[in-house]
Amino acid sequence: MDFMTTLTLFVLAAFVGVEVVSKVTSVLHTPLMSGANAIHGIILVGALIVTAHATNTLMMVIGLIAVVLASMNLVGGFVVTDRMLEMFSGKGGKK
Repeated sequence: MDFMTTLTLFVLAAFVGVEVVSKVTSVLHTPLMSGANAIHGIILVGALIVTAHATNTLMMVIGLIAVVLASMNLVGGFVVTDRMLEMFSGKGGKK
């Protein structure tokens, strides 16, 4: 794939991600986060694969940014899920 195709896919994926997340109401966002962690893991694997096949420096930098953002998203999802589960664990919390 050439650079323009890769950049186009990256931009389209960003727009689709923003649209999907913005359509979820805030009440449902936390419960859906645990299910979305699997999707974030797939996105991270995809970003790693694309970065591994980078042919020039700019594509490598864009891939690195995608890996960093996907990693932050994945870790943040687990943190939110953990906090949500602590709310349901009772008065004493985790021990």
